[in-house]
Amino acid sequence: MSGGRLPPNHVRAFRLLVVEGQGSGQGWRSTGNRCAIGSHSSNDLTLTDPAVSRCHCEIVIEGDREARVTDLGSRNGTYLDGVKVASAFLRDGSVLRVGRTAITFELEADSHPRLLSPETRFGSLVGRSLGMREVFALLARAAATDATVLLDGETGTGKGAAAEAVHLASARKDGPFVVADCGAIPAQLLEAELFGHERGAFTGADARRIGVFEEADGGTLFLDEIGELPAELQPKLLRVLESREVRRLGQNSYRPINVRLIAATNRDLRCEVNAARFRPDLFYRLAVLRVSMPPLRQRPEDFALLVPQHLAAMAVDDATRDLLQAPEFISGLEHGAWPGNVRELRNHLERCLVYQRALPVSGVPQASAAALDTSGLPYAEARRQTLDAFEARYLRQLLDGNGGKVVAAARAADVGRVHFYRLLRRHGIEPG
Repeated sequence: MSGGRLPPNHVRAFRLLVVEGQGSGQGWRSTGNRCAIGSHSSNDLTLTDPAVSRCHCEIVIEGDREARVTDLGSRNGTYLDGVKVASAFLRDGSVLRVGRTAITFELEADSHPRLLSPETRFGSLVGRSLGMREVFALLARAAATDATVLLDGETGTGKGAAAEAVHLASARKDGPFVVADCGAIPAQLLEAELFGHERGAFTGADARRIGVFEEADGGTLFLDEIGELPAELQPKLLRVLESREVRRLGQNSYRPINVRLIAATNRDLRCEVNAARFRPDLFYRLAVLRVSMPPLRQRPEDFALLVPQHLAAMAVDDATRDLLQAPEFISGLEHGAWPGNVRELRNHLERCLVYQRALPVSGVPQASAAALDTSGLPYAEARRQTLDAFEARYLRQLLDGNGGKVVAAARAADVGRVHFYRLLRRHGIEPG
């Protein structure tokens, strides 16, 4: 492949060609940095192979040549050069197999500019990394319309702040901004919370109450943790989005609403669709504009902006402020794992203020804590000790990043709550 290295705000163009299976000869050429592959028409490369899932896999390319394919929880898996992968890097000439279809991946000589904002701030969000400036550009476009927005990303990446920033930058800024957390409200109460109820609609309904859709009329409704929405409520939410009218529980008539909807989730709803846990028609209705918030570990250059922003909202004396904004402290932060992302960073800074010193970042080796020496041990024992040390550190990081809440930490780790408790007991870690 010819051509020198790309400027940082460009990505290499790539091409896909179906070489085996239904649609053989079908080609696709990139216009940006990603390609979704699946059987649903909303994908960039749509395949008619019945063995291909609705949302099968996605290819994302960063910069010059680094391209990664990620399986989206497909039914039959994604194979790269004959090996089944969950996520793996592609090389020029790689062959992907999805269902009964084989696809070649080829890098091209030219490139595409990334859509980047010239600003390093959008609302309360800050960042000068390419990932965040790309997010800012998408959020600015969202704010200029009434389109439904789906924000996804790991816990603590700032999805709530992004939703509020879109509202405040939109023509609806003088209207209400209403938040409903679908994961925090018991399933039996969520329908009444969303749509409202009349007096006597159910046991305990002693008075009429409007739902959050009516409450947000003329403004923006932010549905957080939309991936937790019970299956029985998903068709009802879909109807509201399509008809723009709601009916309270215990009422026969519908009333129109004028609401802009923003939803957020720390799950990939495409995987939930493939697993039949989320309605595909609701997902496509929510993902009119999909914005993925990058994790903190992928944007180390943003610590120099994030730390002063958080310290400005805290009671900090000048000496401690200077200590926590020193280049060596910022450099140490850049090497952390940060499973709790920006929320974990804020918690870490608060701990530093309590102790009035620059505490080491959890998970980063420090001079005072030598690496585990297993050189004199048999392989099996050395492996066990190394994995135990990693597991204990990982669990503590997750708890720190989720405020000591086991349910949130287990969700971030993508494991069951019972299993997470079992891991904590194994390592003698107390939650909270």
